[in-house]
Amino acid sequence: MDLASLSANLLLVSFITYLIATVFFGGAVRGAKSEASYQNHRWGRIGIIITIIGFIANVGYFITRWIAGGHAPVSNMFEFMTAFGMMLVGAFILLFFIYRTPSLGLFALPIAIIIIAYASMFPREITPLIPALKSYWLTIHVITTVIAEAILVVSAVAGLIYLLKNVDMTKKSRQRFWLESIMFTLVLVLGFVVSSLVFSGTGYEAKFNYVDKDGLPAQMVYNYPPLFGMNEYEALTPGAMEPLVAMPAVINAKTLTTFVWSVVFGTVLYLLMRLIIRRPIALLFQPFAKKANSQLMDEICYRSVLIGFPVFTLGALIFAMIWAHEAWARFWGWDPKEVWALITWLFYAAFLHLRLSRGWEGEKSAWLAVIGFIIIMFNLIAVNLIIAGLHSYA
Repeated sequence: MDLASLSANLLLVSFITYLIATVFFGGAVRGAKSEASYQNHRWGRIGIIITIIGFIANVGYFITRWIAGGHAPVSNMFEFMTAFGMMLVGAFILLFFIYRTPSLGLFALPIAIIIIAYASMFPREITPLIPALKSYWLTIHVITTVIAEAILVVSAVAGLIYLLKNVDMTKKSRQRFWLESIMFTLVLVLGFVVSSLVFSGTGYEAKFNYVDKDGLPAQMVYNYPPLFGMNEYEALTPGAMEPLVAMPAVINAKTLTTFVWSVVFGTVLYLLMRLIIRRPIALLFQPFAKKANSQLMDEICYRSVLIGFPVFTLGALIFAMIWAHEAWARFWGWDPKEVWALITWLFYAAFLHLRLSRGWEGEKSAWLAVIGFIIIMFNLIAVNLIIAGLHSYA
């Protein structure tokens, strides 16, 4: 077996063990009769052991892919998102041994699972680096950023648990609406996975010529029925569906098409889930948050941001600017990815300001943490894939 195949198998092992560990954390939460037994439940101990095994396999995937490719596996969406899921699990393991709260695993691991499943829908081949990526500063920048974002996502997980425990889901309210909207957003990610499996299973493919943002001829292959066409497109595949709308060169029409199909599949999936369970999805998960300590969740939420924010400052801003200067001879260029990194940084700076000077604790802090997660995912998905820029190679 070559290293690339071994790497893929190790990632699959980690994915399966995370699924199994989630079941054990669920058993610990549901089976405990008190908060003390909830923190020391036998199923929770088994769950963390299985999680550690999965994390070791995940690290093995990362190392073997690094050796096989000859460079850090963080150069495209598949590699970045799998590293993101790995770091999220690593952050959870560390916090579990500090706070002993199985609820955190019950919600953090499924998010890591969704992230890895999302990553697996992108091309997984190990490819040579383009010139702009041949820099050790890129490795430092991306790995530091992914660690920071994983820690910040843990704050959102703690915030979500806090909200599920404290928001009254039996009454219609703005809090209930927005909490259900979060669940809908997570289902949309599953919609991407389902839609990708459906169209790849049918072998759908449509080729088009187009003119890129630099005015040069290029070719694009769609794996979804094209809803949006690239600038000045021309169909090459006989009988292929014609795009409904031609997009300007600054928009990546292929990934916008993928995004819209994912929303369609995710919305249908959400409606089917609602039809089956006959109640809000958030209400289905609420019992799993009831035994969590609200004060502890609030502390985890705050401390995660307190740690993740300076690490994000280093990775997404300082190290990123050093790499940008090396790759493009300028520290800052208002590239869409750079702008959204700054927006993310400003948001978490505001989070800490409101927490420390205005006393925004508890529910307000939890909502901010969850909004931060939405901003991070928007940056990773929409900004990376739809808006054309210097980071479009990712």
